[in-house]
Amino acid sequence: MSKFLVSSGQSQRTCIPPSLHYIPPRSTNEDAINEAQTVLFPVFEDLLSKTQLSPLDIDILIVNCSGFCPTPSLSSIIINKYSMREDIKSFNISGMGCSASALGVDMAQNLLKVHNNSNAVILSTEILSNGWYSGKDRSMMLLNCVFRSGSAAILISNKTSAKGISKYRLLYAQRTQAAFDDITYNSAIREEDSEGIMGVTLRKDVIHAAGELLRTNLQTLGLSILPLEEKIKYGFSIIRKKFLDNSMELYVPNFRKVIQHYCLPASGKTLITEIGKKMKLKEDEVEAALMTLHRFGNQASSSLWYELAYMEGKERVKQGERVLQLGIGSGQKCISMVWECIRPIVGEACKGPWADCIDSYPVYSCFRKDKI
Repeated sequence: MSKFLVSSGQSQRTCIPPSLHYIPPRSTNEDAINEAQTVLFPVFEDLLSKTQLSPLDIDILIVNCSGFCPTPSLSSIIINKYSMREDIKSFNISGMGCSASALGVDMAQNLLKVHNNSNAVILSTEILSNGWYSGKDRSMMLLNCVFRSGSAAILISNKTSAKGISKYRLLYAQRTQAAFDDITYNSAIREEDSEGIMGVTLRKDVIHAAGELLRTNLQTLGLSILPLEEKIKYGFSIIRKKFLDNSMELYVPNFRKVIQHYCLPASGKTLITEIGKKMKLKEDEVEAALMTLHRFGNQASSSLWYELAYMEGKERVKQGERVLQLGIGSGQKCISMVWECIRPIVGEACKGPWADCIDSYPVYSCFRKDKI
């Protein structure tokens, strides 16, 4: 575990819950509940403060946590704590891995299509206290090193008044599912036993499954957002591969023509660099993911929002520019979201999660020149 931590791409400033500071670590339901309250309550309160809303203003509540599913549910814990309305529509998402936060946004978008004049909040986290492995299986021991504490709160609204405070408009949300395929499904089951998700190495079947899933998702997304020129180039490459030379590589569309910023899955350094390589992204376009992994570790589905906060803290996202967020989860599944920045974003460095360290990043030792 010590050897892995040195090469994981994570700094010594990442956080684990109090229960895992004990020797031996504690892993009880009570500890997990305490951790959930510790990570979810502050971000929810911070969101309400920034948006000047009260808990009674929330019409839809979605909470995602992949591995901890208590009764009462996490959404019920939030509703009880803040005495929210009796008619609030609440949902709990579990078992969806690192794609769950993006899935929650897509779910909220669909709910808002049928519920006018409403506010939806997505709370995203992964609880670690109940998942400590105390055995001696090496691959399972490494899982103790992977995840770190973190959470995010996202407000999505279709209220007219929201236009004055909103940062982004959701343009597209594309979901791709591959659980129907036995090879992909089985590689996803074994993915937790591979070291690749933790940034050491990636097994070929896991790389191939994730790569194919990502390609399929971006192919569908590209039909909606890419210019005609890129669509034609990609179409011709499919024809050449099918009828002329099956060994030819398919053309990788240049998403840079319509997307200016990228939030990639922060599951590990190797996965980040492999996705960057496949998408032909530049060093500064994978910077947010690598720096998030270094400073905060793998925070599962909430990592996407720490990456967005990093770019906001650096004041890189300008009005009119687009941000692509990619979530890849167990099963396997891939969810991509495209946001358009609709107002100037300034001053975030002093009040976001990067407030105490934004000036010390990027850390250039995190970049792997051989991969990108």
